Amino acid sequence: MNALAVLAELSGNVNAMGYGLAAIGPGVGIGIVVGKAIEGISRQPEAAGIIRTNMFLGIAFTEALALIGLVAGFLFV
Repeated sequence: MNALAVLAELSGNVNAMGYGLAAIGPGVGIGIVVGKAIEGISRQPEAAGIIRTNMFLGIAFTEALALIGLVAGFLFV
């Protein structure tokens, strides 16, 4: 096999591994956001609507970071 082809194949695998590792951060972030929202709702059930809305906003912003990381991986290859 050509050395350049081997290097290109390795580069693709390293990029996929890098994004896989980078996806751990948003996953942990979403877990924290949802956990704290459940904790807040259990402490003040009357504020469940506001807490749930803020939880979904937090999830959306955290997930946006993962999507930006995915797009950046494709742009900088």
